[in-house]
Amino acid sequence: MTGTLYVVATPIGNLEDVTLRALRVLKEVDLIAAEDTRRTRVLLAHYGIHTPATSYFEHNKLKKGDTLLGRLNEGKSVALVTDAGTPGLSDPGFHLVKLARSAGIPVVPVPGASALTAALSVSGTPADRFVFEGFLPVKAGRRLARLRALTALEKTIILYESPHRLLKTLAAIEEVFGAIELVLFRELTKKFEEIRSGAPAQLIAHFEREGPRGEFTIIIPVSQKERVSEA
Repeated sequence: MTGTLYVVATPIGNLEDVTLRALRVLKEVDLIAAEDTRRTRVLLAHYGIHTPATSYFEHNKLKKGDTLLGRLNEGKSVALVTDAGTPGLSDPGFHLVKLARSAGIPVVPVPGASALTAALSVSGTPADRFVFEGFLPVKAGRRLARLRALTALEKTIILYESPHRLLKTLAAIEEVFGAIELVLFRELTKKFEEIRSGAPAQLIAHFEREGPRGEFTIIIPVSQKERVSEA
């Protein structure tokens, strides 16, 4: 009899943002596969959970994926968690899910926190149609090309960005979309949470003064984007 792979959402910052079901599953499974075991152990320690954890991240996903599949085939239950939020969004979690499903192993979602939905819920932008783009390409030319391709979509656009690339990404957005009003989120649910609206130039000026720190989510509203595309 095979085991079960649980895809478990964990807090994106505030440790209280975890479901009772997620805590129960993390206690009951045989093993936790974590993108960053150091971060996951903070959560586990906070709730007194002593389940063994093993690393599963981008650079070991092929080898470790086969190992985890073997454990599942032995009848063991495994919880997949990411750095923060819901696995499978901008992380290697989908690879393990695909392996398990291809092998006929039950895969069960345990939904919860996500920076994507948290940002949308308080952005004041249309969310009936949106596209999650994740992280844009690192190289400047490819980044601009991808943003230009996104102008054809009549949907709200959600991006993730790291602090050391934020200013370059905002400059690229300005080059493609012009003085569009963005909604930018920093360190959602954490102590220094910040939500700012403004044109790219305004946001660039702010973070040049303050210095970008933490993780960022950027929303390009559909209504503004459509006006830019039709101009």
